[in-house]
Amino acid sequence: MKKIFVFLVAISIQLCCFSPAFSFSVEETKRAAEQGNAVSQLDLGFMYEFGKGVQQDYKKAKEWYEKAAAQGNANAQICLGNMYVVGKGVRQDYQKAKEWYERAAAKDDVNAQYLIGLMYIEGKGVRQDYRKAKQWIEKAAAQDYSSAQFTLGVMYCRGEGVHQDYKKAKRWFEKAATQGHSSAQFNLGFMYKWGEGVRQDYRKAKYWFEKAAAQEHTKAQCYLGFMYEKGHGVRQDLATAKEWYGRACDNGNQQGCDAYARLNR
Repeated sequence: MKKIFVFLVAISIQLCCFSPAFSFSVEETKRAAEQGNAVSQLDLGFMYEFGKGVQQDYKKAKEWYEKAAAQGNANAQICLGNMYVVGKGVRQDYQKAKEWYERAAAKDDVNAQYLIGLMYIEGKGVRQDYRKAKQWIEKAAAQDYSSAQFTLGVMYCRGEGVHQDYKKAKRWFEKAATQGHSSAQFNLGFMYKWGEGVRQDYRKAKYWFEKAAAQEHTKAQCYLGFMYEKGHGVRQDLATAKEWYGRACDNGNQQGCDAYARLNR
């Protein structure tokens, strides 16, 4: 039996934070922040963290995030948690990160719920506990957070914190895939390609691989190349196969490079 591909990125790089739309200049943001505006404090923290219009300064970023977080701003609480996860301007401390995430999660913040779930999956700052991970990730998935839906699909594939159940995995992958989650789209393609928990169906596999490949998912691009090379669900077409392998190679996938070179011989 083929082993389904699953992609769970380490929490240290799977960080969720807000994407500010800066409506004011740095000086205007500073004035509003100094007057106690929590959103401006959050924005100013982001500016210092990433060097947007100011010199990058993690300590100042932390100071402004803390001011906004003290006013109950969930995004600021998450950004502080992220700083403790990575060790930006602070000593890396997963327990403190979890404390900040929990404050945001208490406000039903979907990002915070998901991040706490990942901490339980990876055993960062807590004892690894897939059941607790599932509880937190389900909260985020119930709010249609696609990464959480994808992760639940992975957990059902692997049987982590749940009984292994490919049908439930497929259902969660579908929820994430319809929201454009490329790895969920790829996993659905993989399930249909190899008949994992579903009836093998090359055309449906191709459909989902194409969705993921359009988002530059390199494994999906490789699989499309393979399907065209072998004529699985499509008319065999080596030129198209080479094109997909080439795209995967251009995106850094070594298997794509090897397959492209092989067809060029």
